[in-house]
Amino acid sequence: MNAQKPYLLTFDTIGAPDLGYIAVAENSALPFQIKRTYWIYCTPETVARGHHAHHELQQVVIAVHGSIEFVLENVAGEKTIFHLEKPNVGLFIPEMHWRTINFSHDAVLLCLASTEYNEADYIRDFEVFQALANQ
Repeated sequence: MNAQKPYLLTFDTIGAPDLGYIAVAENSALPFQIKRTYWIYCTPETVARGHHAHHELQQVVIAVHGSIEFVLENVAGEKTIFHLEKPNVGLFIPEMHWRTINFSHDAVLLCLASTEYNEADYIRDFEVFQALANQ
């Protein structure tokens, strides 16, 4: 079973207060090669998203605007909570972590993914996810 743990990454930043900033996330600085990128926006604060895990997919997620809370749980039942609110900080989410995501009204989430989309990789039933701990 997966032993990796989620962690925060701080990306290199270029710029100054009078010009603005650029944060750079290159494949060489990530725990995997990027195969897919997507972003989530305009999520009402009253809507919790996520409610799934992945068998193989790994992700780095970044709050490029606003604030986003991730509640992650591994198959052993260990929970960690991360608050993302800086566009130069990403959260590495390894495979086999159930996620629940809460957004501020203005949040934009950028996701860098280790694989292309594959519906079969999703675990959308929490009881099925929990049962995987016994395998």
